[in-house]
Amino acid sequence: MKKSKGIVILLCVLLLLAGITYVDVNGIDPAGTASASDIKLGLDLAGGVSITYQVVGEEEPDSTDMADTISKLQKRVENYSTEAIVYQEGSDRISIEIPGVSDANAILEELGKPGSLYFIAETDEEGNANYSLQAVTDENGDMAYEYVLNKTLEELEAEGSIVLVGTDVQDARAGAATDSMGNTTYVVNLTMTQEGTQKFEDATRNAYNKGETLGIYYDGSFVSVPAVNGVFTDGNAQISPMESYEEAENLASTIRIGGLKLELEELHSKVVGAQLGVEAIETSLKAGAIGLLIVMVFMIVLYFIPGVASAIGLGMYVALIVLLLNGFDMTLTLSGVAGIILSIGMAVDANVIVFARIREELATGKTVRSALKIGFDKALSAIVDGNITTLIAAGILLILGPGTIRGFAQTLALGIVLSMFTALVVTRYVLQALYAIGFKSEKWYGVSREKKPIDFLSKKGIFFGASLAVIAAGLIVMGVYKVNTGDALNYSMEFQGGTATTVTFQESMTLEEVNDQVVPLIEEVTGSTVQIQTVQDSNEVIFKTNSLDTSQREALNEMFREQFQVDENQITSETISSTISSEMKTDTLLAVALAIVCMLIYIRIRFSDIRFGISSVAALLHDVLVMLAFYAVVRMPVGNTFIACILTIVGYSINATIVIFDRVRENMAVMTKKEDLKEVVNKSITQTLSRSIFTSLTTYIMVGVLYVLGVTSIREFALPLMVGIVSGAYSSVCIAGALWYVLRTKFPPKEKK
Repeated sequence: MKKSKGIVILLCVLLLLAGITYVDVNGIDPAGTASASDIKLGLDLAGGVSITYQVVGEEEPDSTDMADTISKLQKRVENYSTEAIVYQEGSDRISIEIPGVSDANAILEELGKPGSLYFIAETDEEGNANYSLQAVTDENGDMAYEYVLNKTLEELEAEGSIVLVGTDVQDARAGAATDSMGNTTYVVNLTMTQEGTQKFEDATRNAYNKGETLGIYYDGSFVSVPAVNGVFTDGNAQISPMESYEEAENLASTIRIGGLKLELEELHSKVVGAQLGVEAIETSLKAGAIGLLIVMVFMIVLYFIPGVASAIGLGMYVALIVLLLNGFDMTLTLSGVAGIILSIGMAVDANVIVFARIREELATGKTVRSALKIGFDKALSAIVDGNITTLIAAGILLILGPGTIRGFAQTLALGIVLSMFTALVVTRYVLQALYAIGFKSEKWYGVSREKKPIDFLSKKGIFFGASLAVIAAGLIVMGVYKVNTGDALNYSMEFQGGTATTVTFQESMTLEEVNDQVVPLIEEVTGSTVQIQTVQDSNEVIFKTNSLDTSQREALNEMFREQFQVDENQITSETISSTISSEMKTDTLLAVALAIVCMLIYIRIRFSDIRFGISSVAALLHDVLVMLAFYAVVRMPVGNTFIACILTIVGYSINATIVIFDRVRENMAVMTKKEDLKEVVNKSITQTLSRSIFTSLTTYIMVGVLYVLGVTSIREFALPLMVGIVSGAYSSVCIAGALWYVLRTKFPPKEKK
């Protein structure tokens, strides 16, 4: 590369970085569109709409019906945000919380009245029309045509013209089909229940014989009036054609929510504030900026000119991820921050791997130019394999995981792709440009010294024993707590439900004031962690705690009366169910299990040795069990962030292990006759040791600053990550390679004939 070209590339990268950063800060218009402040934030960071429904009817609803209704509502509201949550309140109420929106009326209008869907025959037994197409005037005064009922629902039900109801529909899904001309059309696929199948057969036979339509009526209007083109006997049918996939998905969602077993009516709705507050966001941003700056300085001090290129690449990564969070309309939560932190660590990791390779090549006498090229080429397989294994996990979680997990997976997947781009493209071109403009001496890059292999494998018994001792201690503590308290871990309200106490204070209080003045008193009275939601345009604050008995509720009410002069009539308490349902737990476990299997298959294919995959997964499980032991011993609350922390460490651990195994594979290919397998493994771990230390240190710095500067809830999120980072580095260096060696020697591969 010529000097002039290097200058042009460097200027272009810096100008692009400046331009994207400007958009991130100021947006593309005076309203700040596409800026960082325009990113959708979850309930924990920004608040949203809270809607409470009550079951229609005097009898207390069946618990199974309530669970089914909550499950279906959860899937429906995830169309608004993957971070939306649905949970039971009391015995006959269901609450929905949707982040990133502030217009409760618009949400209510779109959701309609759950559980009020009817399939209506076009005519009754005497041939009278039950509904007809009529001219109406829309809100702009324009004439339009729409189907309207000629009778009331009560009349239709009495005469048998309501041929199916929503509960007869098992599922409704948007899809695509090919017509007779080969064109793609969008459809809604209907599946009926066992009872609904017979009803649907009778209804479609009657309509088909008469040449009539079958109206689908929901919440006061017809949502679809399809023609009946045959008799459907197997309970499956299609509504087509739809104008777009979005229209098909909207109709399918409407049918699903109209098919709830329980009919619900709105009790109240409100706009709630962030659970963590403005202070949490500001301190997190400040911590992130400080942490990133420290990492940049660290990389420059350690690697000189490559460190400068790395700092520019990291700056580009941060600028791009802010831009694309907006571009892909993602909702950012504390769990999403975990995904970003992990991907920053992986971006640094890729740079460390490359720079270590460059120094190794310089040590063999290569020129700087050759070392730069060879260094990137040799590092490519480790970077790609490590990132793809994590990306596979993110992809599985994105497809199969429940809503909150999909939010984490989205940011993680985006971060991984961007980290690979900035490390392998941006950093590479910047480094080549810096070389071209004059930084050509070896002193700007450093030369690796030959390291004497450390005999890690001779200590494998100690490593295995120490790990088993820590894990066993955690399991014993969990067992003791299980016997004494009924719960092995300190489950928060997200996992086991709790009590929601709504208090109307005499004066409006900010979230920060509530945190400082009220929360410590509640924690003292209840012994529980507290989750807060302020209500917009009111003095109302909602406090969510673990389940409180009668005496605790009375003590809490007395505290509010004495300390804040709150009228007892302005205090209400309701038992709430867990926001993490049993179905969500099951979905998460299945998604994680499948992700591990897929990672195992990928590693088997890439490394041609199943032992690498088994050892990688074992190291991964080691870190999960160590994290569980930590949560058990220190009684750290286990809530939404627990899942994000575990998944973050899983991704981090597998990536670190792959880097070591990549070097083992490389060294085995050039083994001399004098070397044995033990020497190769020790040599490989030693060669990648600086990478393991530096990557762990930079990621630890990011999370550590977050812990030091963050509010309480942020610390509860950062501390387990810090433990997990140490455990991940330990398992990769001390456990994974040693376990592979044991498996390889105990179960050697069959010799090829």
